[in-house]
Amino acid sequence: MYGAILGDMIGAPYEFDRGEKTKDFPLFCKYSEFTDDTVITIAVAEALIDTLGQSDDDIKDALVRSMKKWGRRYPGAGYGISFIGWLGSKNPQPYNSYGNGSAMRVSAAGWMFDTLEQTRHIARLTAVVTHNHPEGIKGAEATASAIFLARTGSSKEDIDQYIIDEFGYDLSRTCDDIRPHYRHVESCQKTVPEAITAFLEGNDFEDVIRTAVSLGGDCDTLTCIAGSIAEAFYGVPDNLKTECVNRLTKDLRDVLICFNGYRK
Repeated sequence: MYGAILGDMIGAPYEFDRGEKTKDFPLFCKYSEFTDDTVITIAVAEALIDTLGQSDDDIKDALVRSMKKWGRRYPGAGYGISFIGWLGSKNPQPYNSYGNGSAMRVSAAGWMFDTLEQTRHIARLTAVVTHNHPEGIKGAEATASAIFLARTGSSKEDIDQYIIDEFGYDLSRTCDDIRPHYRHVESCQKTVPEAITAFLEGNDFEDVIRTAVSLGGDCDTLTCIAGSIAEAFYGVPDNLKTECVNRLTKDLRDVLICFNGYRK
């Protein structure tokens, strides 16, 4: 999950189109802090660790408990309005969202399971407790699938083709095509394809991160998604892992370290 968390941290200062749409920027600054993307990514990871081998209902119940626990622990992390309402509900129900939150939090599912079929199934479960719109589910499954394929040795060409065939995303545009007109949009359908394209164009982990940030828009979430796939394909340099850990609170860091013992 280092890739997802680093993407969140590095993209955060430039969210809401505050960047200059360039790859030439300081990788870290005083505003490079984790946001809701990291908090809920950690929450999902904890729930999946705690329910390995259990039923779908048990997994979904654990996801709800964990997301509520961590969301309430970090109430100012930058959640969307609908998710804030969900966090405050005594009986939280899915709200038909197709927001990109389902894709940004799913990275643990891409690392923990032995088959692509199981990975997609668990990714779907992580989405449907809130984002039960077909596009919300698709965004989570596509992201987790790309992570699984990247970590199990698929080429970028094979990942590209799988995503197109299975999910119907348009990956024909280059980042240069996307960048001039791309603005802050929080839907899966306007974030996940762009994040995957940034991964496909990047030359190494850091280049993927810089490419994603350069697109602008909701770039903490976009870069979180791109970074989660880039980690699976390239790995993460040790100095960036250290920077990531140093910018986390102890409780978040403890789950990240625990997760590393469960990833395949």
